[in-house]
Amino acid sequence: MTHDNGNGNGEPRHLLVRAQGDRSPLYASNDGLFADTSGFVRNVPVDHPALGLTHGDLARQLTTWSESRPPVGSAARPALREHVKKGLETAQAPARYLGPTWAVRYWDERHGTTKFACWGCLRPHWTLDPHDSPRHPLHITVEGEYKWHPLRAEGFGDFAPDDQAAALGLSEELVADLYAWAAEIDAAMETWLRNRDDAELEAAYERLRGDGSQLAERLGRELGPGRTVTYRGLQPAARGLAPAAQ
Repeated sequence: MTHDNGNGNGEPRHLLVRAQGDRSPLYASNDGLFADTSGFVRNVPVDHPALGLTHGDLARQLTTWSESRPPVGSAARPALREHVKKGLETAQAPARYLGPTWAVRYWDERHGTTKFACWGCLRPHWTLDPHDSPRHPLHITVEGEYKWHPLRAEGFGDFAPDDQAAALGLSEELVADLYAWAAEIDAAMETWLRNRDDAELEAAYERLRGDGSQLAERLGRELGPGRTVTYRGLQPAARGLAPAAQ
């Protein structure tokens, strides 16, 4: 869970996810890395522009969880257990979306403990940096090439959109569409190998370039501000044995 500089002083920005009666369960502290739970006293609206939690249902999910906090008392213990379990999942969603420039903690009301929600592996940790080295790519490139996966990152080479090592956490729909895009690139090249029709190949590639641009935009929206996405179109090498354009 290695973090980038998020606020100009070498430390990430910090949030605590805790349900205590406010519409938003997000709280901020000015005390940085060593902030105690009691220091998170500034309530942060779920729609605060600095967070940008506009992807999918993140803001609504946070508000719903905060407002569903069960009443205090022994009779509510089963409900509290379920609320705490749901709360961890709720905290993991903004942690993944915000990425390494934010440190997201979760207050476990049942046990009275606070853990960090790792943006990469999505497991709770007692410390901010439990991993020895960066394990997940931050800068993603979308690029089409014959017989290659559609995504690239330094240290990863090409990789599949649902590669667990990359921890992208993409929607099933986007994963399927990225796979389909790569398959269409392969199919266009294989059709050319049979027919040697340059015009047909170029027409297919022109359409696929546009499709790839849209996929890159969708990828950027789903990954959120914690990662960057660059679109590089279709590699010339993807033409394989196709003759160079005259």
